[in-house]
Amino acid sequence: MKYLVFLADGMADEPIPELGNKTPLEVANTPGLESLAKKGAQGTLLTIPEPFPTSSDAANLSVLGYDLAKSYCGRGPIEAASKGIELKEDEIAFRCNLITINDGILEDYAAGQIDQKSADDLIDFLNVEFGNSKIKFYPGVGFRNILVLKGEEFSDKIEYYKPDSNQGKKWRDVLPYAKEKEGEETVRFINALIEESAEILKNAPANKNLLNNGKKPANCIWPWSPGKKPHFESFENKYNKKGAVVSAVDVILGIGKLTGMQAIKPDGATGFIDTNYENKAQAALDALKSNDFVYLHLEAIDECSHIGDLDLKIKAIEQFDKRLVNLILRRVDDEVTIGVLPDHPVPIKLRKHTRTPVPVLISGANVPKDGNIEYSEKTAAGGGLGHLDKYTFLDTLFRY
Repeated sequence: MKYLVFLADGMADEPIPELGNKTPLEVANTPGLESLAKKGAQGTLLTIPEPFPTSSDAANLSVLGYDLAKSYCGRGPIEAASKGIELKEDEIAFRCNLITINDGILEDYAAGQIDQKSADDLIDFLNVEFGNSKIKFYPGVGFRNILVLKGEEFSDKIEYYKPDSNQGKKWRDVLPYAKEKEGEETVRFINALIEESAEILKNAPANKNLLNNGKKPANCIWPWSPGKKPHFESFENKYNKKGAVVSAVDVILGIGKLTGMQAIKPDGATGFIDTNYENKAQAALDALKSNDFVYLHLEAIDECSHIGDLDLKIKAIEQFDKRLVNLILRRVDDEVTIGVLPDHPVPIKLRKHTRTPVPVLISGANVPKDGNIEYSEKTAAGGGLGHLDKYTFLDTLFRY
């Protein structure tokens, strides 16, 4: 038996008045998901338990069955692993967003979904201005980049605010802070770096080009979710199955690499609604030939949710269904058991992640049908799988 999971990042939502108190998933046209619902069973899963951050690294590790109390390491080192950055014992990696600030406000956590060339140019610019034996920036995917600090004086024991959860706030009110003395030097250093970047980036040629083209500038950095070199149990040892991940973004690819799975970034995968869905589908199908399990991740729906664009979120769900789910369903047989779920909700009205349990669907020839004919937050809440214990989604999937 082979297993495929469609991970639709941020797809779950809450009832929206302008949709007749339905969710985007309920109103979207999703014949592929409906066909899976008719052949399967649904339930719910808490992916981000307290006290862990409402972040995609925690959520996806949770979906993959890794106990966060034992394995959570921060997002920075996971994304560093995706880029092949070998952290030394005295190095700490941060996820580092390029953001837009305006009149003292954190206006956009993604700098207007900055294009790759502009982002790469700005990372080069930051390394020229700040790079030294203690500081190095690494390019990622668009606004998603990496900062590595080297030195025994630095600590990952700091508190931080996620940029996508704090849009619209005064940016100096949500700077990192230290609860313990161990983190005080790191907080001082990081906050000074953020302040300096807000001055330096004003004159970056890439930002001048963005402004000249009517786009938002990436006029500040936002380092967050730090950590040291992580160590995970391999996926194959954990489940006795060979696995692969397919994604555009470093957080998923990094988890794949750190757990010994094949990590695949297809050509044209962007992390937004303009991603190459067909290449991702083909990559997943190819990966199924040599692996027992494939984790196919789509970032676009999450980004539409953080932007707060309801129509675009619905469109992204429909593209997910048409260009990934339906495309793959036409090419696989009954020997593939399929799971579908988001890693966390991102309600449009909040534009940030929440801890609400997510809807889970498992579909296949050996799955007892629960009678649902569509897949949504509402149907999952009353589905035959019930509420799954945390970290048990894959254990449940692999029963069938």
